Amino acid sequence: MKEFSYKSYNELPLFLNAAIVAKVLGVSPSSGYELMHEPDFPVLKIGSRLVVPKEKFVEWVSQHTQGGAD
Repeated sequence: MKEFSYKSYNELPLFLNAAIVAKVLGVSPSSGYELMHEPDFPVLKIGSRLVVPKEKFVEWVSQHTQGGAD
């Protein structure tokens, strides 16, 4: 499997899967998968696949960062 290293949000693909979400957040792949099943997490379901639009992920991170707008 190809190893990715993201240095900024601009380098992320347009849609993120659970593995990419986990890598960006620095958590385990299973934690990334669990996060994508949280009610307030911005997922898009395509068939049986869950993906997150990059812009919505960036917004979610901003909103859930200490001091961010709620």
